[in-house]
Amino acid sequence: MSQPSDRGPDLPNVRFERRRLDNGLRVIVAPDHLAPIVAINLWYDVGSRHEVPGKTGFAHLFEHFMFQGSRHVSKAEHMSLIQGAGGVNNATTFFDRTNYFETMPSHQLELGLWLEADRMATLLDALSQENLDNQRDVVKNEKRQSYDNRPYGSFYEKLMAAVFPADHPYHHTPIGSMADLDAASLEDVIAFFQAWYAPNNAVLTIAGDVDPEEGFAAAERLFGPIAANPDLGRAWPPAISPVMGAEHREVVPDAVPLVRVHFGYRVPAFGTDEYDALEVATQILAGGRGSRLYRRLVREERVAQDVAAFVLPLVGGASILAGWVTARPESDAETVERMWHEETDRLASEPVSEDELARARALIESAELGALARVEEVADRLSQATTYFDRPELVNEQLDRYLAVDAPRIQAAAAAVFRPDNRAVITYVPAAPTTDEDADADADAAATDSDEEAAA
Repeated sequence: MSQPSDRGPDLPNVRFERRRLDNGLRVIVAPDHLAPIVAINLWYDVGSRHEVPGKTGFAHLFEHFMFQGSRHVSKAEHMSLIQGAGGVNNATTFFDRTNYFETMPSHQLELGLWLEADRMATLLDALSQENLDNQRDVVKNEKRQSYDNRPYGSFYEKLMAAVFPADHPYHHTPIGSMADLDAASLEDVIAFFQAWYAPNNAVLTIAGDVDPEEGFAAAERLFGPIAANPDLGRAWPPAISPVMGAEHREVVPDAVPLVRVHFGYRVPAFGTDEYDALEVATQILAGGRGSRLYRRLVREERVAQDVAAFVLPLVGGASILAGWVTARPESDAETVERMWHEETDRLASEPVSEDELARARALIESAELGALARVEEVADRLSQATTYFDRPELVNEQLDRYLAVDAPRIQAAAAAVFRPDNRAVITYVPAAPTTDEDADADADAAATDSDEEAAA
């Protein structure tokens, strides 16, 4: 099926064609001959949401396993072959999906597709107890570096656990539980792969300097022989209330230089009109130096070092809007939290101005146009829209959806979300130093942060 061009000359139009192989693999080819490069993007419809209690972290673990070899590719050879051909590659794991991607010279398309097909079909041939033990240690080290030993690093886990109940799969983050990984057997991880990593649970997108027929032919030749999984797993979160029902508060003494208050709210899922309105709302709240929170807390009142607000594109019945304010050394948590709530309450009680709305739209439009100018991002968005909604044409609709958001929609969405019974407030405070040297180090770190902000 081909996607026709029916958009105005000022808006991007991604041309693509899509087919489904007999084994269920959905294939999308988006030709763009501007440069001799091609992006390969493979999404599996499996993420941390598909894990069960006691066996978390498996989707992320397989992100590592995918680079440990397969029947015809030795350990770490996938990456070396891509790099040797002049390309780059990587992978990411999220709540709702895992994706693997390469960007390389277009004449190397067949190599990239062959590598992805080989590990889809034969990864288990190379999966051993030694690999499991090694990659389990790698994941543990990653958690220590990114979560446990990084200032404010645990906020992500704490916010998700606060905003989503314990029986909901968004309650835990993709990094998973280290205790669960320690307890995982080789049989456990093999069963997880067999349940989810199959062509009928994947989307392959090829974008860039490629002829559609040649792209489809290569996909058929390399992925077509891989058998579908007739017993494909199914996982959908339980129904969840649109609001949390109570405020969650937590104070975390930690090795941090400054007080930082993190906020989390349960919001409608990605793909809804309400989510689009909140995406625009976060730009008005914290999108750059002209936003409400930055202007008031950082520039005018000078009580904060920085502010942030964002929504995560989660599709399992609900999502999360999160943000934070880092207090300046001379300020405190109570002051910055009060001002945060005043600004979110104002967003819910008063229509935003036309100037603010125009600024937010301009920021979003700039980001969207920049993304769609890169073939690797086009490939990723086509895979996302197909995996989540089976509608790759959303790649050409999402910007229009954002630009259609008006002041009443923002006010209504904000009123439904920014309420005391629908928020988590997690405050990080510097832990008491254990020695005089520690106290001096904390003071120096705070002074350095303050100097950097003043210079900016």
